[in-house]
Amino acid sequence: MPEIKPEILIYTDGACRGNPGPGGWAAVLESGLHYKEIYGGDLNTTNNRMELVATIEALKSIKTPDSRIKLYTDSVYVKNGVTQWIKNWKKNGWKTAAKKPVKNMDLWLLLDEIQQRHDIEWFWIKGHAGHPGNEKADQLANRAIDELITG
Repeated sequence: MPEIKPEILIYTDGACRGNPGPGGWAAVLESGLHYKEIYGGDLNTTNNRMELVATIEALKSIKTPDSRIKLYTDSVYVKNGVTQWIKNWKKNGWKTAAKKPVKNMDLWLLLDEIQQRHDIEWFWIKGHAGHPGNEKADQLANRAIDELITG
């Protein structure tokens, strides 16, 4: 009988002060009794890049292949990009429907590669709506910016 892997819940968020400007990303990972928080940032970035980096770093931190993951993001850009738009971008040579190059292609390529290692259900949740996982990720992303700015 195949081993049933525990489900991992991931909450991601990205933040930016100015767009572009200093930005932070964060993720909260929960599975059974295990809980992990990760975060980081960049002095010159965009909100969308930080949302993508949060998702990528969360998935990179999972060492068990074929994990069952429920990933919650408040970014429509990330959710729709990975579940809908990426298929056509790949078919169209990484061009949008308007025939323009896909923005943040470096991160989309990385996310596409990493997400194929797992069984992921993607969820969009409204940001700043009191969801504990999302609120914690938001706090950590902003902490990352604070730490970057103050050194």
